[in-house]
Order: sequence, then C-alpha cells, then structure tokens
Amino acid sequence: MLKVPEHQVAGHIAKDGKLGPLVDNQGRFYKPLQGDARGENEAKFYESFSSNKNVPDHIRGYFPVYHGVQLVEASDGSGKLPHMVLEDVVSSYVKPSVMDVKIGSRTWYPDVSEEYFNKCIKKDRATTTVSLGFRVSGLKIFDCQESGFWRPDKRVVLAYKADGARTALRKFVSSNSLADDSVPDCAYASEVYGGSNGILMQLLELKAWFETQTLYHFNSCSVLMVYENESGGDEERRPQVKLVDFAHVLDGNGVIDHNFFGGLCSFIKFIQDILESSDNRCENGH
Repeated sequence: MLKVPEHQVAGHIAKDGKLGPLVDNQGRFYKPLQGDARGENEAKFYESFSSNKNVPDHIRGYFPVYHGVQLVEASDGSGKLPHMVLEDVVSSYVKPSVMDVKIGSRTWYPDVSEEYFNKCIKKDRATTTVSLGFRVSGLKIFDCQESGFWRPDKRVVLAYKADGARTALRKFVSSNSLADDSVPDCAYASEVYGGSNGILMQLLELKAWFETQTLYHFNSCSVLMVYENESGGDEERRPQVKLVDFAHVLDGNGVIDHNFFGGLCSFIKFIQDILESSDNRCENGH
C-alpha cells in the first residue's frame, strides 16, 4: 500500500487530489515523472549517475539509491503513471527533523524558455538565492517541548532573508520550544552539525568533490538534511545529508559547476558560524 509521505517538506505534495510522491513501508519513495521534459530528465540523470564510473563511491552515498521507473497508481486518481522509485531517505527515522535547502545563486540556466527564466529570476530575487547562494525551501522539526512537529508555512519560509535563514538553521538544532519567538538554544548543534560524522563534515566532503567535478551541473538542486529527534535510550542523532531534485541537471562538459559550488560554500559558512557560536556559548557557560 502506497501512502503520502509524512515527512516531505518541499516540492509537489500528494494531497487534496494532487499529483505528488508516495512511499511504501519498504523504504522506497515513488516520485511521479513530472510533465514536460522534467521527469524524463531526472530519470535520465539517475540512470547516467548510477552507471557513471567516474563518480567516487563515497560521493554516491550522498544521492538517493535509484531503483528504476515503475508504473504505479497515481495519487491524483488518474490511474497508473510512471514513477521513479528511489530510496526513502527518512524511512529509518522515528521522529526525523528535516530541512530542504536549494543550492545556487540562480535556479535558471542557459537555453531555458523565457517563461521559465522569468519565473526563476523572480523567485531567486525575492528569496535569499541571489544574496546568499541558497534558500531554505522547507523544514519540519520535532519540537521536544510540545512533543509534536513544528512546520512553518511555505510562504513564511520563502520570505526569509539572511536572518530568517540563519534562525531556521539554529532552530533546526534546538531543544527549546519552536513556535514562539524564544532564542533558539542550539542544544543539538554539536551532535548534528558538528562531530566526525556530522552534517558539516558531510558537506565538506561534498564540497571537495564539487571543487573538481565537471561531470554534471546541478541546477535547482537541494541539500536535504535529516536527523533523529526521538529521545530516550541509545537513540543516536544519525545526521545525514542527501542531494535531491535533479530535473534540471545538465551535462558538465568539462566545466566546474560554479553555481552549485559557490552556493554550497556559502551554506557551509552559515553552518560553521552556528557551530562556532554554540561552542563559544557552552564554553562561556551561557
């Protein structure tokens, strides 16, 4: 039985009779092939990436596993449609906190239609895409105080300026109540962002690949960050970074992907700053 993903934070959502992704209980995520060429492009990217011998094994782990395309009953009731079958990144988490961050200082790219270019540039300028090189697309955080999930409205998220993005990244690793305006305590920063297996180390490993990789240009692609918020017992945070959304990937043609690389560097700086300020606070006893 396929159902609507509980922890999806961005993109097309399969509710109210709309077409969107579905999940099973076997850890698989079914993403409908988008109309026009986008769905086909994403499936082609996965086919190419899965068989590309030039992609290092340690980098493969940052991409969802691809299980091909399958016809499944669509969420909008329109019958069987082709869906990409991917790894469901959050399926092994009990109470995952999830954030989707679109990387790059532009989401458009050469040779797109004027309509698509105008749509992209409007959103890029209205959000932090142009100014910071990334924008928060969506987030959902398990609020330990309220013992429920907190999820800001999409319009609120897209209206974030630099301070809003910084606050969201701080709230993402905080234990105090999220719904009010209290200052985020960043209680989990060192175990989620920091450490040898933390999000920062994973982002730095990706950055090292992007410094030299010329295979692909990742336009309008996101970093998905997940960690476990289930408390009690020996439950570990298991912070994880995955790259998602490849409908606009182009061949790199031997050229470095400066747009993605620059945005990733900017995003890393924000994470480093939060880690440093939370370390200082702990040392100063605040």
